[in-house]
Amino acid sequence: MSNPATKYTSEPFKEQRQEWPALQRAMDPVPDCGETSYRGSNRLAGRKALVTGGDSGIGRAAVIAFAREGADVAINYFPSEEPDAQDVAELIRAEGKKAVLIPGDLTDQKFCVELVERAHRELGGLDILVNNAAYQQSKPSIDDISFEQFDRTLKTNLYAMFWITKTAIPLMKPGAAIINTASVNSFNPGEELLDYATTKGGIAIFTKGLAKQLAKRGIRVNAVAPGPVWTPLQVAGGQLPGKLEEFGQDTPLGRAGQPAELAALFVLLASGEITYTDGSVFGANGGTGAI
Repeated sequence: MSNPATKYTSEPFKEQRQEWPALQRAMDPVPDCGETSYRGSNRLAGRKALVTGGDSGIGRAAVIAFAREGADVAINYFPSEEPDAQDVAELIRAEGKKAVLIPGDLTDQKFCVELVERAHRELGGLDILVNNAAYQQSKPSIDDISFEQFDRTLKTNLYAMFWITKTAIPLMKPGAAIINTASVNSFNPGEELLDYATTKGGIAIFTKGLAKQLAKRGIRVNAVAPGPVWTPLQVAGGQLPGKLEEFGQDTPLGRAGQPAELAALFVLLASGEITYTDGSVFGANGGTGAI
């Protein structure tokens, strides 16, 4: 038993900034993705998973948990995140599972198609797809959002999800699972995250609609909607300058979440334990009740 309000620090984060997409290993403090705490119980034995944004943050927590539950894992990440990706690969292989590293830019349709095909080929199948990678840049007003930023946000967060999922579905069998990372912003948009929140609202609707289409094929589609979680997104432009110390402080738990706190949720949605759960969005928001 542990008190969720005090399980992790509630101290304000230090103001810090990295160039996008940022490295988790250079953050202060380094996020907890379950590297030393997650214990598996063979719940995903023999499964094959592809996780975008799997090098750091929430994606990394899901990857670590999947491997410790018995799955082989392919991860996608931006090429400059190679150091974080190599760290994750070591953790996967330490569990005796296969790690496939596929760097690339998700705004490229051709790469997204090839990503799925390569993951399927090198893993020897595809049972779990996690669309988690995202682009987030805080701007105080629509006046400050460039056409280029809007285009990149939509391509990374929405277009890539569509391209990847459409390519993956024919390769997946009954019992497979698709998990999308939505956000508290899907339902309660932050005013400084207009373009990001727009994509996250789209992800929630895409999840619900696609679940209806794929139900008869035996493929479940669900989403996780995090609140403020300490990930590289926040130090790479995800928060307005000078606001990082406020991150997560206004939740009922009085702190930001850590990626490790979401790992078990991804495992449960990927497993065959809750087969009647489909088309749902699950909040993990520190008690805000925004979903």
